[in-house]
Amino acid sequence: MVADAWLSKELKNDKVLCLACAHACKLDPGEFGKCGVRVNENGKLKSTVYGLAAAAHIDPIEKKPMFHFLPGSTIMSIGTVGCNFCCQFCQNWEISQYPQTNGYKVFGQELMPADIVEIALRYGCKSVAYTYNEPIVYFEYTYDTAKLAHEKGLKNVYVTSGFETRRAIDELAPYIDGMNIDIKFFKDESYQKISCARLKPVLEAIKYAHQKGIWIETTTLIIPGINDSDEELRNIAKFMVDIDPNMPWHVSRFHPDYKMLDRPVTPYETLKRAYDIGKEKGLNYVYIGNYPDEDLESTYCPKCGFKVIERAGYLGEQVKNHLVDGKCPKCGETIAGVWE
Repeated sequence: MVADAWLSKELKNDKVLCLACAHACKLDPGEFGKCGVRVNENGKLKSTVYGLAAAAHIDPIEKKPMFHFLPGSTIMSIGTVGCNFCCQFCQNWEISQYPQTNGYKVFGQELMPADIVEIALRYGCKSVAYTYNEPIVYFEYTYDTAKLAHEKGLKNVYVTSGFETRRAIDELAPYIDGMNIDIKFFKDESYQKISCARLKPVLEAIKYAHQKGIWIETTTLIIPGINDSDEELRNIAKFMVDIDPNMPWHVSRFHPDYKMLDRPVTPYETLKRAYDIGKEKGLNYVYIGNYPDEDLESTYCPKCGFKVIERAGYLGEQVKNHLVDGKCPKCGETIAGVWE
């Protein structure tokens, strides 16, 4: 349904400024933003996907991926159509790019915030995820759902490319408990060429969300020949360490998709090298993704090395949690995360 996109500012001559993401689209009447789902209607910004879920599933929390956030629990996950990025390797391009390639049409099932929360509670989920496509493009829908979910005792997770404005993060911070933010590359030219975005706003969003007290995990899809050099991986790891060495980094295996069909699947050796680089630079928690490896999917105490959370499976979704009140059962070291 069409609803007010209130994270916006009205300008002269019926123009409107969207305040949700770093693109800061200034739209004339009838013009859509880069996301394809926020439009200027007679000088008012509107969302065309409020309450319209293109995807809705109950997932293991590890799929997001979130490894230090209520491990072993399930999460109610929703997404709409539309995205403010144009990643050539997008694995959900059928929904993320749908409006931009279909005359700004949208689709989905009506699922209002109260419906989402009710389903989550009915099926024993402990949290709600805004995922599959970029959640900031349907900000108002996520905000209303997250606020209601919090009132009902549920936590909320944003799975995002990290283009949120400070204003958006300020609005979300009371209700969003965790974020998985992509660091797709550490070169601005790659962001511009491959994803129609920029690097600096992503780095600023990660820093600011962390300052606001939101639990942050990051993901880098390792693409052979594009972002798999030692230098780029070291730069990502150093950036994270400088913010918080306890911030988990998921280095994930690429497979050809959408418009990027000319690259091979990421070799295991590359994932292992990225893992080792993260550890060498001082990150306490590094994980490989989209590849079953019990050792490199599991969590180890940074003080004594004990395996405090055992994971297995393609997504690390088979979990044995040995933490005691968020601490290592062997040495008592506090393990960073959201455990209850």
